[in-house]
Amino acid sequence: MSTNSGARRSLLVSSGWIQAGAVVVLFGFFVMGLLAYKTYTSEPPIPRRVIAANGALLFTGADITHGQEVFLKNGLMEYGSIFGHGAYLGPDYTADYLNRAAQIVEQAYGGEAEEGRAHRLTVEDFKTNRFDASAQTLTFSAAQASAFEQLEAYYTQEFSDPSSAKGLRPRAITAVAELHDLTAFFAWTAWAAAADRPHEVYSYTNNWPPEPLVDNAPTANTLVWSVLSLIALLGGIGLLFGAFGRWSFLGWHGREERTIAFRPPDEVHLTPAQRATAWFFFVMAALFLLQALLGGATQHYRADLTSFFGIDLGRWLPYNIVRTWHVQLAIFWVAVSFLAAGIFLAPMIAGREPRRQHWLAYGLLGALVVVVVGSLAGEYAGIMGWMGNWWKWFGDQGFEYLDLGRFWQALLSLGLLAWVLILWRGMKDRLANDHMGNMPWLFFFSALSLPAFYAVGLIAQPSSNFTTADFWRFWVVHLWVEDFLELFTTIMVAYVFVLLGVVREKVALQVIYLDLVLYSVGGVIGTMHHLYFSGEPAEHMALGAFFSAAEVIPLTFLTLEAWSFLQLGARQEGPSRKPFPHLWAVMFLVSVGFWNFLGAGVFGFLVNLPIVSYYEIGTGLTANHAHAAMMGVYGMLAVGLALFCIRYMIPERRWSDKAAKISFWSLNLGLAWMVFATLFPLGISQLYESVEVGYVAARSLKFLGSPINKTLEWMRLPGDVVFIVGGVLPLLYLCVLAVRRLRPAGDVDATGEVLFTEERVAIEMPARESRG
Repeated sequence: MSTNSGARRSLLVSSGWIQAGAVVVLFGFFVMGLLAYKTYTSEPPIPRRVIAANGALLFTGADITHGQEVFLKNGLMEYGSIFGHGAYLGPDYTADYLNRAAQIVEQAYGGEAEEGRAHRLTVEDFKTNRFDASAQTLTFSAAQASAFEQLEAYYTQEFSDPSSAKGLRPRAITAVAELHDLTAFFAWTAWAAAADRPHEVYSYTNNWPPEPLVDNAPTANTLVWSVLSLIALLGGIGLLFGAFGRWSFLGWHGREERTIAFRPPDEVHLTPAQRATAWFFFVMAALFLLQALLGGATQHYRADLTSFFGIDLGRWLPYNIVRTWHVQLAIFWVAVSFLAAGIFLAPMIAGREPRRQHWLAYGLLGALVVVVVGSLAGEYAGIMGWMGNWWKWFGDQGFEYLDLGRFWQALLSLGLLAWVLILWRGMKDRLANDHMGNMPWLFFFSALSLPAFYAVGLIAQPSSNFTTADFWRFWVVHLWVEDFLELFTTIMVAYVFVLLGVVREKVALQVIYLDLVLYSVGGVIGTMHHLYFSGEPAEHMALGAFFSAAEVIPLTFLTLEAWSFLQLGARQEGPSRKPFPHLWAVMFLVSVGFWNFLGAGVFGFLVNLPIVSYYEIGTGLTANHAHAAMMGVYGMLAVGLALFCIRYMIPERRWSDKAAKISFWSLNLGLAWMVFATLFPLGISQLYESVEVGYVAARSLKFLGSPINKTLEWMRLPGDVVFIVGGVLPLLYLCVLAVRRLRPAGDVDATGEVLFTEERVAIEMPARESRG
């Protein structure tokens, strides 16, 4: 890893790896470009005006757009959902309006007294698309117009409730104009969910939600692409196992055995910037603790909606604020750990550190704290109604996972870009002497992709057509997280093993390119599996279902390699003269493989099947997948990286392997308890209720508050206690030690090769003969 002023280092692997990766990525984004075009040309139209059959004006397109803004600025996407996307306590307002309106219309046509005729006329009213594109006018039947007026009164009562009994702040929305516009927005989404697309026999949302009153049922696309995605999964995994059997150079396994004498951590020199990351990890652990406590509070709302152990929490911290903070902090604390790990690894990759690099690191940390505190305060003020017209810039922008105001969102994007520039400053000499296909450049390019694709979220604006906004939002929620963040983490983990001397760089480079190809095959186009029912045409469902099945393939690969990860560290315990210092950091990496397969793979594929998602979206199975994947993968990885780095900051006599061990087992057992004691069984219960009784019933507070479901919610409490007390607090203790007992800086060695190991004895094992 030494810096060389001579000739540029050549590519360590075959150029075919680069070509394969480029082809897969370019193909994926070419298809995504086509799908973006289809989104803009096929989204549900927002009419200029909506009139009753007698010509009376009901509402306008401006009312719909403003109603969407009312929905977002009040944090209602973190309470209920639209098109199935959002939070899980309140109703899905698309399904709720459609169900209530259909009941009113059916009663207007005679109800049970004329059951056959009333149902036929109700279906005709909702399925017939009366949008006149030339006049930009949508016409409601007389019964639909009456339903709108009645539901405006209903939602006025719901949102102006003086109590916090439903989890919202008292009198959350009281302005007459805002309540009218909010109802108009709900009515528009319900129209898109029922009215047939032009020249099709299904609605703009592919007949979602399931609603028998208007004959909404699964389409042929929903059923056929569910079957084909299963075939894609089985075929892909078969090809993966076949490749592993045929070629022995794939993965970490079977490569080499190395005996390494590790330097005691006290003897490893730290640069000033590396020492600065101690404060990053302290901030990370503090945010993690706050996020976990808020997670417990959100769960308590579902267990006991009206009282937090005798306190009317909803009056001061309503559910939508608590969940907004919980979701945002999950992104913040994981991101802080990743940024710190990047800064920590950069001088080891480069073999040097520029002067005053640590001041840039401290400046970045200060900016991150400003963004975190400012955005959380703005979200509170926005949802509480204190921001006025500034809500979308400094308050609560309202999109789930992109709740923070646009100013804070832009500032965070700039902060991520500043981090990339810090890495560039530290690594530029190293990069100048290396091939752009080798690990240093891949590390830099993957870091650059993080601000680039997070900034894409700025395209999603509160005033955009909701379908279009959701398309771009999921570029962040899925593409940023499940493709580029996955790639960056793979490169960081591989680099850790290379710097430790456990594997050769060529081996790690092959694994990185293999992951790049496997992730990108499904991860890019697979983004569309979130958008089956968001107003996108059927092509998005077809491609999303088929390619999202391929996302399970790299997760299977990581599971196969998880044991090899463990062996890479564990086998150093015996023959090495000095103990391996990173057992628990490696154990966290192993747990990442487990949760990646279970949480992102098994649980993710379960909810990704179109026919399952049709009945399940927005229920407990979605939350189950989100917890197991987000915390199980990125959370565990963030903790593992933190333990790896702070192991060198804390003096040996102060380090506590016991604290690291307790944190590992408590976080994993606590997460498993959350999943298997509450989230998964509750999700199955909701899925059954959705299929047997109806989707609206499964999402209702009445169902969530049933005795069985309340018992399931309370069963999560022991897992939360273990997770927070046994998992987060020991981690916070170690991060506090890293700050309080931080070792002094020393001179960096001339080369990065000997930062961790003092000698290397490599025993190259004969390559296995390829089979077949």
